[in-house]
Order: sequence, then C-alpha cells, then structure tokens
Amino acid sequence: MQILIKDVLSQSAFCLFCFIRFTSFIFPHGFVASALSGGAQPHRSGGRAVRSGAELRCPGGSRRRRRAQREGRAEPGRSGAGAGAMAVAMAMAMAALRAVLLALLLRSLPSAGSSADSACAVPPDDRFDCGPERLLARAGCEARGCCYVPAGPGDGGGPPWCFFPRGYRSYRADNVTATAGGYAARLRRVVPSFLPADVGTLRLDVALETESRLRFTLRDPARQRYEVPVATPRVSIRAADLLYGVRLRQDPFGIVVFRQPGGQVLLNTSVAPLFFADQFLQISTSLPSRFISGLGERLTPLILDTAWTKVTLWNRDMAPVPQVNLYGSHPFYLVLEDGGSAHGVFLLNSNAMDVLLQPSPALTWRTTGGILDFYVFLGPDPQSVVRQYLDVVGFPFMPPYWALGFHLCRWGYSSTAATRQAAANMSAGRFPLDVQWNDLDYMDAKRDFTYNKETFRDYPDMVHDFHQRGLHYVMIVDPGISSSGPPGTYRPYDDGLKRGVFIRNATGQPLIGKVWPGPTAFPDFTNPETHEWWHDMVRDFHEQVPFDGMWIDMNEPSNFVEGSQDGCPDNSLEKPPYVPGVFGGRLQAGTICASSQQHLSSHYNLHSLYGLTEAIASHNALLRVRGTRPFVISRSTFAGHGRYAGHWTGDVESSWEQLARSVPEVLLFNLLGVPLVGADICGFVGDTSEELCVRWTQLGAFYPFMRNHNDHGNRPQEPYAFSLAAQDAMRRALRLRYSLLPHLYTLFHRAHVDGDTVARPLFLEFPKDPNTWSVDRQLLWGAGLLITPVLEQGQTKVSGYFPAGTWYSFTGDSTIHSRGQWILLAAPLDTINVHIRAGHILPLQEPGLNTAESRKKGMTVVVALTPDGFARGELYWDDGESWQSFEKGDCTEILFLAARGAVLSQILRAGGHLDGILLEAVTVLGVPSAPQRVLANGVPVEDFSYRSDTQVLRVSVLLPMWEQFVVSWS
Repeated sequence: MQILIKDVLSQSAFCLFCFIRFTSFIFPHGFVASALSGGAQPHRSGGRAVRSGAELRCPGGSRRRRRAQREGRAEPGRSGAGAGAMAVAMAMAMAALRAVLLALLLRSLPSAGSSADSACAVPPDDRFDCGPERLLARAGCEARGCCYVPAGPGDGGGPPWCFFPRGYRSYRADNVTATAGGYAARLRRVVPSFLPADVGTLRLDVALETESRLRFTLRDPARQRYEVPVATPRVSIRAADLLYGVRLRQDPFGIVVFRQPGGQVLLNTSVAPLFFADQFLQISTSLPSRFISGLGERLTPLILDTAWTKVTLWNRDMAPVPQVNLYGSHPFYLVLEDGGSAHGVFLLNSNAMDVLLQPSPALTWRTTGGILDFYVFLGPDPQSVVRQYLDVVGFPFMPPYWALGFHLCRWGYSSTAATRQAAANMSAGRFPLDVQWNDLDYMDAKRDFTYNKETFRDYPDMVHDFHQRGLHYVMIVDPGISSSGPPGTYRPYDDGLKRGVFIRNATGQPLIGKVWPGPTAFPDFTNPETHEWWHDMVRDFHEQVPFDGMWIDMNEPSNFVEGSQDGCPDNSLEKPPYVPGVFGGRLQAGTICASSQQHLSSHYNLHSLYGLTEAIASHNALLRVRGTRPFVISRSTFAGHGRYAGHWTGDVESSWEQLARSVPEVLLFNLLGVPLVGADICGFVGDTSEELCVRWTQLGAFYPFMRNHNDHGNRPQEPYAFSLAAQDAMRRALRLRYSLLPHLYTLFHRAHVDGDTVARPLFLEFPKDPNTWSVDRQLLWGAGLLITPVLEQGQTKVSGYFPAGTWYSFTGDSTIHSRGQWILLAAPLDTINVHIRAGHILPLQEPGLNTAESRKKGMTVVVALTPDGFARGELYWDDGESWQSFEKGDCTEILFLAARGAVLSQILRAGGHLDGILLEAVTVLGVPSAPQRVLANGVPVEDFSYRSDTQVLRVSVLLPMWEQFVVSWS
C-alpha cells in the first residue's frame, strides 16, 4: 500500500518556507521566525518540530558553519577583527537584502480574506453540510470554521448554505505500520469538533482480505464500542494479486481506494472531514458515477437519485410511500462505472443512520453509534459485486419447492369454513394453489400460539385436510406476546417471564408496549435462551396444528404506543445529538424505547436487527420441529436476512403506482441477497380493480415469491372473484409460472450455492450497455428469460428494452433481432410478454394444480439457439424439501447443451428423484431451415413439426429424464 501525504502548503507558502530555511543558514538563528511570529517558537512534539504536509528539505550551509554559529564563534579559517568586521558588514548587507525580499514575498502571499474566499469557493454540488444536526445561520456556521454561502432552498432539498471549506482539518494519520492482514494506523484529532463526546484517537485497520475485497475499520482503541453481532469471514493474511490499490492521506486523514490497473478512484474519503463522536459518526466519499443502487428498504427507482437525496435506515412499520424509512435496513450500495465495471460498498453498522447522496456525485454516511466497518467489493462486474457482498453476509437459503407455488391469504378469512372455501374455490376454478394462509383471524384474542376454539374449532383438521390434498399451510406470528392475562393463563408469557426472555426497560422489568392483543412484551432474540423458548412455543403449537411455515410480521418491532406504556427515559439514547430523518422524528416513534435493554446491547444499537434475529430464531425452530427446509417470510430485514428467510414488501396499496414500484423493489432485494421476495398481488390496502388485478397477477407470476394477500373489508381479489375473461387471464399466468418452476427452482439453487440472483435487473447481465442501467420496469429470470409487464392502466401495448442479440417470444411465434433498442410489443389483457434469450435452454414441466401434482408430470426442454446454433442450460432437482440436499449429494444435476444440430443432456450428479419423469417434448427456436430427419438417441422420430415463418422445430419424444439423451436434426 502506498502512503501519500498531500502537501498542505500553497505554492506561495512553500516559497516562504524555503526562504526562511535558506536565510536561517546565513543570518542569526531564529531571526526570521521571530520576525514572522512575534518571537513564538515552532510547535514541538517529542523534541521534533511538527511539519504539516510532506517534509521539505532545502540546501543550506555546512554542518561546520552551523555549529560555529551555534557556539558563537567564527568559522575555522576566519579569525580576528577582520573576520568580525566582515561578518558585521555582511550581516548588515544581507539584512537589508532579506528585508526587501521578505517584504516582496509577503506581498505576494494571499491575504487571510482571499485565502478564506478560495477555501470557500466550492461549487454547490460539491458542498458537504457543516450543520448536519440543524440548520445554521451565518454566525453559527462560521463559529464552526465553515463557509456560509446561500444557494438553492437551503432546507436539505439542495446544496447546503453552511458547508466545510476545502482542507477542513479533523484527524491526522500517524504511525502507519504493516500487519499480517494489511496495515494499521493511529488517527489523532488535531482540531476539536463541534460534537459532544468526541473521540480523540482512533485506530485504523486495513485488511486486504481477498483479491477483490478490502475491509477497513475505524475504532476507538481506548474503549470497546458496540459492533454488529453478525458473523463475517475472518481473514488473517493479506491477499495477493489485488484488483485494487489503497492510498492514505495524512492530514486531514482520508483513504482512497482505486482500481488496478487503470487507477479509477472508487472511494475517496478525503473529500470531506471525518467525524467520530460517541453518538455521531460521519464519513464521506466521492463516487465515480451517479448510477448507484442499493441502500434498501425504500420506495424508489432501482437507480437512486443523487440530487440531494437522503436515505434513512431505521426499520419502521410504515406502509410503503416514497421518501421515508421502511421495514428494512441494508447499508450496501453498488455503483456502475463507465465501461461496465462496478464496485460495491457495505457499512456493517446497525444504528440509525442517514445516507446522503449529492450530484457531484458523492455520498455521506451518518450513523448514530457503533464503529465504521467498511467492506469494498471490486467486482469488476456487477454480478461479481453481488456475489462478493454475499460472501460476507451469507448466501440465500434454499426454499422448499412448494414455496415457489402460488400462495393465497387475506385478513378476513374469519373461520375455518371461510378458509376451506377459499381453497375449494381455487380448486373448482382450476387455479393452481400450493399454500393457504391465515392472518390474525385464527388466533384467540390475537395472541400468538393460540387458536379460536369457536370459529377455528376444527383448525388442526383443516390443516391435515390441506396436506391430504397436496397443499401446505402458513399462518401469521407476531413477536409481541400478550402480557395482560392473569398469571397462569397464557403459557408463552408466563414461561417467557420465568426464563427472562423479554426486552427490559430502564428499571429492569419487561418493557410493555401495545400491539394487536393489547399490552405486550417483546422477546429479545439476541438472547440464546429466547431461541430455546421460541422453539418450545413453536414445537408445542405445531403438535396441535401441523403448520408448514411461519409468516413473521410486525417485527421492526412495531408498537402502537410510542416507546412503552410508561413512556421512555429522558436520556441521550432517546434524544441523541443527531436524529436521522426517521418518520415521526424520534427513534421511539412507532416502536419501543431506544434505551431498552437487550442481552447483547441496548435497543438503540440493535433495533434494526430485530427482524433478522427473529427470522434466525424462527428458521432454526422450524428446522428442529419439522426436520425439513424451513419456510419463513418476514417483513423486517437487515443485511444477511436472505440466509434465513424471504420477504414481502409490506402493506402496499392497490394502485397502478404500487404495481410499477414493485418491480424495482423485487430487483433491489435480489441485489441485497434476499431472492425470495414479492409484493402482495393486487395490493393489500384499498379495493383493487379487475384490470389491475389481472396485470398484477401476470407480473406476480414472475415474482420469486408469489402471494395474493388482501386486507379485511376490501372487495374480494382471489382469482375466482372476477369475470370469466379475467379468470382465464389469471389462470394462464399461473399455469405459465408453474410450467417454469423447474427453471425457477434451478435459479434458486444457483443463488444458494453460488450467490447468483434469481430476478435480476438488466444491467446485471448487460453492464456494458448503459441503456440497461436505468431499466426497472422489466426484469430477468436468471440470464435467459426477459419479462416485460404492463404497468399502466388501459394499455394494450408496452415498450421494452431489448439488449443486443436475438430474443424469442416464449410462445415461439416471433423473434426479435435487437441492436440494443426499445421495441413496442402487443400486450392484450390476457398476455404478458416473455422472451427467451438466444443461447439458453430452459427445462419446463406440465403444470398441475399444485407442485405435488406437477412434479410428477412430463417435462419439455426449450432450446433457444444463437445464430451459430449454440445453447446451454441446466436443471437442478431433488425431493423438494429435505435439509441440505445439495450439500449431502442427494440431488440430480443435468447440463443441457445444443450445438451442430443436436441437443443433449449430461448427468453431472444422479439422485433418484427424477425416476419416472419423462421428457415429452423438445422445442428448438431458431432452426434456419426445415429438417428432413430427426433422431432421438439415434432412433428416427416421426412426430415432429417445423414452421418456416417462425423457424421453430417441435419434437415429440418419450425419453427418461434420469438418463442422458441426444436429440438431433438434419
């Protein structure tokens, strides 16, 4: 690593410095310094003069002459009165000369006013706010040593009026040393900041962890501070052959990370001062591009707006609307660079924070606690950035096969009779359905781990009946545990109280808030004993009702009173010196007191981890209780959530706007390592319309997680509740999804073992095409399937971007040869446009009414040839639910290849789960001329067809999928 200490002297100051050094060798020592400083001596530290910037060395007299001057005697070889007279004359002449030169030089130096003006001459887009905690008037701004220049609105919606001048000093880096893993340095604050509880000395650790991953941390060496209790890789030796270089700036401190080779600067924290106080940490960086994505969860386009945008991360029960903090916190961003390269940055910090984007472009992190723990991912392409991020936070869990089917729920299935009827109506209407859900309706007085013995008296029998029909069952579980019943009447609270599993208030008693059942206590999922208690509650309820998965809601955690029923203490955790832009203006708004205590730390530090820790507890409990792959869907999330659970995007409104916004939301969570994600189809809040519900079902068929969920009191929105034409359109969308489930399951396998995305933005696959960077109204499944939904009311055509290449319509009736262009597509109400990218092979299966049925049906292979006749694909298959099937080798993996007029399968790993399943058809897209002969494993096939207008070859076969095959045409 190179250590660069930037000169902090201007050119004129440099000249003055050298002039002083030069004249000090000729004239009596200290004369010039006294003339300039009024006799003050240079500041010394440890016996050595401290210099700012690079050390400068100028030529001077010999050691012998300087020693003679110090001793007050003549230089050897000069003696007597002649020497003394000559010395006096020389001194007088040189003094006069020096006075003239010094006057001229001082006149050439900029005045204090002009220097300040120069330091404040910062273009508006490059300004960094000097008043983060409040708007400052001129006097308060200048008291901080900052510049005050009005420009724009000045209220956070534009450039700040009060901003840091160039070179604003904060910390200085000293004692840079090599370590086994990289480098370390001490940072010392050289100028007091305007913040309370400033940390004067920091330790910087730079770890060169892999060739494409850098980690650096800033800690207080004198005091252990809170750090996020999430396991990350531990690397003890430095990597070689790095894709990056690192430079440190000494004073003011900054770290620069750049690409090797090429030198593209990716991160440069010297653009603004570093702050590190007890409850306020701030660091800024330049960005190489304005195309930045990430920083979830927020209702926003996939590419964030860098025009003075503030992103607040602090998990909040908040129906999705723009410009507010929502259910999850993911302090990770990905930047697309010129030429198609990409990098990412992850701040491992769970405290309340703001991330500010500005047009220069630049980004500022402001967090209210913890440490600064950064990972930088070098890519060099965006897919690699996502994988490198997941190497740190964890690859996604492998869902059970049935979880990829259609899920149906509503708040308002008020009895087992109503719930049974919904499932029966789906079956009668020939709509595929895999999972029936219940909201709060099943509970006794809305209490967890209970059921209503009147309206749900046959609840266990209902779930058994669903299982007999091949369905699965999931119910809602909230974290708030009712605390209002008499002792001995509600085991979850009684047992939890004895075992000390609840979050405590300032007096050490369980903090009591209010959620659906009334007064509630909140389990502390950072406590290992809570995990055991939670497992016991899940086990006991599962013995009564054999549910298959858990829907964990309200886990930000949500609270209907602010803080607690007794309020919150008046302390710095409840009222920190800086409050990020949280909805409600206070950290306790809509949740529990920040100062409440958990096993690992205060809720102030752990709040945004609540949903993640509950997801981990639920995942582990289900695994122990059921012995198969857990299925957990959570509203609240944090970095690493995808290892344990999926996510739905919360209480979305039944509107066209929310339909359109769901696409970037699904894409974003795939970038964040949570591929099992979807929005409530047809919307949750408010009445839907028939057209909206049809279009939402079509798009929802391509959400990785597909669920129709409705609020109580709204018009019904199950597929069977609409006109026959609408039902037909929805049925077609559902059958299309079910036919693609083998491909979707394979994509989830790749996500699980390789860190791939399932639903992905176009830029992830085509980063060198800048036209794809802002596309967030289309999505890809994997690399080979492009979905272009209708997202606006009344439209029967839709415009989609097609990157350069050949794209075949999924139905095989048209082909697009694109140069990288927007194309207008027909989109009648019963149609969603789906295109297969040339070069890919997709395994399909005849759809059934549920996955238990469809998994037994015949398969088809669709081959989309490139112009030179090549294609590739794969299939992953196992029993669909066993834990760690791949890790144990209990699975089948098949590679499909097409070239030179043939398609073949190669069994890479053979399990027994495909036994009995036949390949019934091969469809080849892009066959340039009519084949005269088709062979299947060398045997002529009579049943094939070819259309010259679409260049589609269809071959009917009956070949065992568990054996290798070759189908050729000539």
